[in-house]
Amino acid sequence: MTIDKNEFKLISHKIDFKVQMNHYLVKSVINRVLLALILASAAVGFEAVQANTTTPSAAPMSSAVACPALLNHKFDRLQDEKPQSLCQYAGKVVLVVNTASFCGFTSQYKGLEALHSKYKEQGLVVLGFPSNDFSQEGGSNKQIADFCESTFGVKFPMFTKTQVTGEAAAPLFKQLTAQTGQKPRWNFHKYLIGRDGKVIDQYSSMTSPESKTLVSAIEKSLKAQP
Repeated sequence: MTIDKNEFKLISHKIDFKVQMNHYLVKSVINRVLLALILASAAVGFEAVQANTTTPSAAPMSSAVACPALLNHKFDRLQDEKPQSLCQYAGKVVLVVNTASFCGFTSQYKGLEALHSKYKEQGLVVLGFPSNDFSQEGGSNKQIADFCESTFGVKFPMFTKTQVTGEAAAPLFKQLTAQTGQKPRWNFHKYLIGRDGKVIDQYSSMTSPESKTLVSAIEKSLKAQP
């Protein structure tokens, strides 16, 4: 069998074309494999960087107002007897009251709650400290809590039974007595503390929560800056 020159050239061209096509396909496959490897490597590197990168934790927020010495005390909450720091009331106007459930002035709970409710958004907080110093608070903490809530709807913070007079008085009341020169003489004695943590004045049991003198002092204190 003989192949003329033209047929030979045609066969040669076909062979060259197939070789070129095969070369192109191989090169294309290799390029795709290389691209896939590069992308995979980049992805692994990115994940590694993410894994090793730690997000800085936010710095703890410091209180905008330093806790004054007069409020640097802890008392157990009346309802559940869990410790509470009075520092949480720093920068507020605070009305401290020693209370009792079986006293001629017990009805002042209602007025104290009204004060707290009316001015709390402006920065007033009433703090109640039940005390048996005058033999008129004989119940348990739970009984006191139930009585205050069911009888007068008390929502302002209250704490467990506290001694407010004498050598065993709570440090807070010792400080209040020292700074005002007046210890509680009976239940529902009141101490008004300004936003700066200093005592403004003290009021006897005879000064009701609705008293113009007390209300005026509270309103004036609320306008002051700590």
